[in-house]
Amino acid sequence: MIVFSNTTPFIALSSIGQLELLPALFGKVHVAESVARECAEGGRILVPDLWTLSWVVQVSDEETSTLPILFELDRGEQQTIGLARKCNADRVIIDERLGRRVAEYLQLNVTGTLGVLAKAKDIGLIPSFSEAAQTMREQGIHYNVGLVARIAQRLGEISP
Repeated sequence: MIVFSNTTPFIALSSIGQLELLPALFGKVHVAESVARECAEGGRILVPDLWTLSWVVQVSDEETSTLPILFELDRGEQQTIGLARKCNADRVIIDERLGRRVAEYLQLNVTGTLGVLAKAKDIGLIPSFSEAAQTMREQGIHYNVGLVARIAQRLGEISP
């Protein structure tokens, strides 16, 4: 399975100490150089050097895509989507709304950090999707409240 991830899922999962969910769910995760640089720039949430993680597959950035649809995205998103297309990726993990829409338009199978948490909850890797999402919120990582509630309801964590 070929899986690519953009920057935000690394930051969000690092914020709650759950970065290891990625290899537990997907094995190897492919990462564009520009995404690793974005993670390394630092910020409030510490993300480990991606190249030190045995499950991260480094993929060299390529020349900026000639696809006009990618021009509105930041470099990490452009590279993630472009490389995922080139490698016929099975899945792309991306959170930003515009990036998700572009990836879906280009017929990529897209999930986000919340999807990663839901899958982890489904197979018993985490005790509670809702608690993980709330902890991310407390760390400054915000997702649509309605979406979080719908996923929690689907997982049986809250009543309809």
